[in-house]
Amino acid sequence: MVAILGYSNEQIRDAVQQMYTHVAESPQAPFHFPTGQATCVALGYPEEQVSRLPQSTAASFAGVGWPFRGQVIQPGHTTLDLGSGAGNDSLIAGDIVGPSGQVIALDLTAAMVQKLRRCIAGKYPNIHPIQGSAEEIPLLDQSMDSITSNGALNLVPSKRKAIREMFRILKPGGKLQLADVVIHRPVTVDCEDDPRLWVECVVGATVEEDLLAMLGDVGFEDIRILNRHDYFALSPSQQTRDIARSFGACSVELSATRASKTPGLIREWARRLNPRRWLGQLHRQGFSGLLALSMALVTCYGILAISVLLTLLGVQLSLSLQVWSFAIAVFTVITALIIGSGFIRHRKPSPGLLATLGTALVLFALYISYHAATELLGFALLAGAAGLDLNFKRKLEARKLGLKR
Repeated sequence: MVAILGYSNEQIRDAVQQMYTHVAESPQAPFHFPTGQATCVALGYPEEQVSRLPQSTAASFAGVGWPFRGQVIQPGHTTLDLGSGAGNDSLIAGDIVGPSGQVIALDLTAAMVQKLRRCIAGKYPNIHPIQGSAEEIPLLDQSMDSITSNGALNLVPSKRKAIREMFRILKPGGKLQLADVVIHRPVTVDCEDDPRLWVECVVGATVEEDLLAMLGDVGFEDIRILNRHDYFALSPSQQTRDIARSFGACSVELSATRASKTPGLIREWARRLNPRRWLGQLHRQGFSGLLALSMALVTCYGILAISVLLTLLGVQLSLSLQVWSFAIAVFTVITALIIGSGFIRHRKPSPGLLATLGTALVLFALYISYHAATELLGFALLAGAAGLDLNFKRKLEARKLGLKR
């Protein structure tokens, strides 16, 4: 698969609809993701539950887990099946809520909605299929008792918006059960706007920690990971299995509860700006080397600038040169170690060699014979090494995804 960059969110949605129209109309065709009744069973659906599903509906199953492990749907509930597909989970939810409950089956793909309508005609008066987007759910505020979703969120361009929508339509104390694809290493090359890569289910997936954080940001509580699946091991496509393995992709089943009150904007941004959180994101995106180098530069030249400024203002600052030099040396060595560790991924020795030379020059200037030019050259080599290391990582990622850059 070779992909081209530069697609809009609308083109991504079009590609998703084209793919899942194919799943609805030609379920026996080969797909890069696992489908059908056998996949239901492999992902944990009880066989007696699967056996009650219409064969035509089960054939178009394209979920990634068994969200009902969350057990959030109860008799009498008004429930949303978000990204309902052919309606397998809607039918199961319909049995659970019973005649006094309602299931709203929402899907982006018209062919999936039509397939479910044909299946339930005259048989399931408590199931209501509608076409719509997870980013703009056409339901009233606080109108749902529970939500179930299976493999939909990774296909949505704006996940934060979709999660806000789920929170909006749930009643206070309402429950969410969700199965979706997560990754452990983020996709960092410029491919997130490519629709053909998006429907691989990996490029559109969220880092697990980020998904849990987004749920907490909007006001979900008691967020629990219930189960994990090596979902992509079931894929018939070797390329998809390789891509998934390279990003640590799997599927998770989780449950969460809507808080009684909507969190304030200050609380949300306090969570989002938590240093531990964004430092973790920078690390996962491969910027650890540049971050450590920045700390070394700030320690070296930032403290020097502050010291000069305070002196000009008549403030005397007592600064231990030994402690100062040691701090610069520590951050410099950490930078070199981080850059050198990139060899494990891209197998290119040049960043590590450049970083070693740069570190040697900085340490020489600090402890043997100080020359500003030597120190600056050392930091310049470290900066070049960090950039080269990052570039090699991006190119490796692009090759794994089949991208032309």
